[in-house]
Amino acid sequence: MAEARAIVERDGPDLISLRGIATAAGVSRAAPYHHFKDKRALLAAVAAVGFRELASNMVDKPNPSASPRDQLDQLGFGYVEYGMKHPAIFRLMQGPDFQIPGEYPDLDAARIESAKPLIDTVAACLPGASESHIMRACAAAWSIVHGMAQLSSDGRIESLINIDALQEATKAVTSALDLNAQG
Repeated sequence: MAEARAIVERDGPDLISLRGIATAAGVSRAAPYHHFKDKRALLAAVAAVGFRELASNMVDKPNPSASPRDQLDQLGFGYVEYGMKHPAIFRLMQGPDFQIPGEYPDLDAARIESAKPLIDTVAACLPGASESHIMRACAAAWSIVHGMAQLSSDGRIESLINIDALQEATKAVTSALDLNAQG
C-alpha cells in the first residue's frame, strides 16, 4: 500500500502495476495478488485510505467550542487543505474510476464515513430542518469546498484569491454558503 500510494502521489495512478509495486516493495511479483485481485482493487484500497485521511484531516480542524457555522468553515478548510497536500490521491478518490456502489465495499464505507462530519455539522447549523434540506445544504457546502480544493490542487484558484493564507481563503469562499432553516 505504501509503495502504491507513493507511486500515485509521484506519477499518478496510470503508471501503477502490481508487478512494479512488488519490485519497489522488494517482494515477489506474485505477492500483491495475495491481497488484491487486480490493479483497480489496489487503487480502490488506496482511495479508501485517502477518504479516511480526509475525514481525519477535516475533524482535526474544528474547535469544539466554536459555533456550528465556524466548525463548518473549519471542516471546509480541512477538505481543501487535504486536496492541496495530496492532489493525486484526491483526484483518485474523487475521480470516475470508483463510482459504482458496491464494487468496493471498503471504499464505499470510507466514502460514507468521510461525509459524516459534514452532515453532522450542517445539521447542527440547521436545527429543526428537514433531512432533505440538510442534505441539500450538505451538497451545496461540499460543492463549494470541492470546487475550491480541485481548483487549488490544479493551481488555478490563485488568479482569483490569495491562497497563501489557505484557511482565510477557504472561509472567504465558504462564507458565501447561505445556511438558513427554510425548506
